[in-house]
Amino acid sequence: MLEELGVPYEVKRYERDGKTMLAPPSLLAIHPLGKSPVIVDGDVKVAESGAIIEYLVDKYGGGRLVPPVGTAQRLRYMYWLHYAEGSAMSPLLLKLVFDRVAANPAPWPVSAIGRRIAATVTHTFIAPNLKRHLDYIEAELGAHSWFAGEQFTAADVQMSFPLEIAVARAGLNASRPKSMAFLDRIHARDAYKRALERGGKYDY
Repeated sequence: MLEELGVPYEVKRYERDGKTMLAPPSLLAIHPLGKSPVIVDGDVKVAESGAIIEYLVDKYGGGRLVPPVGTAQRLRYMYWLHYAEGSAMSPLLLKLVFDRVAANPAPWPVSAIGRRIAATVTHTFIAPNLKRHLDYIEAELGAHSWFAGEQFTAADVQMSFPLEIAVARAGLNASRPKSMAFLDRIHARDAYKRALERGGKYDY
C-alpha cells in the first residue's frame, strides 16, 4: 500500500517465538495485543490490516485506490476490504492451527488423539469451508478483473494476502485460474516488486 501510494516508510521486524508464535516484548510495546501488521505514523498507531489500509487511503490516497462514494464499486470495495480478514482468513487460520496439532510430536497416545481430532475437524469443517470460500472468490473474479470492479483498488492489496496464504497452505492452484491470474497481476505491479525489495519475501 505504501509503495502504491508513494509514501516514504521504514520497515521494522519483530520476531515471534518460534514455538508459541506469541509476540516479543518489543512488539507488545507498540500494541498491547502484539498485533502485526501495525504502523506508526507520527503519534498515530494503527493495527488491523483493514484499518491500516483505510487510514493510509484516507490520509495519503487523495482519491486514489478507492472507488467514488455512492457507486456499486465502492460497496464492493468495502465488502472485500473487510471480507479478507473477517471471513477468508478464519478457515486459513484454523487450518494452520490444526495442521500444527496434527504435527505435534507429543508422546503416544496423545499424538494419536491429536491427529484424529485434527483430521476430523479438517475433514468436516475446515476443508469444506475453504472450498466454499475459494469457489466464491473464483466466481467473483470471473465476473470482474479486480475485486471492486475493473479498476485496481486497495481492496485488492488486502485480498492478495488470503489468496497467497491459500496457495501456500490450502491447495489454491491452477484449477482456479481466475484466482491465480489475480495473483499474477498483483505480482506484476511495480509497487509489489518494490515492496519485496524493501521488505523481503513473505514466508506464508
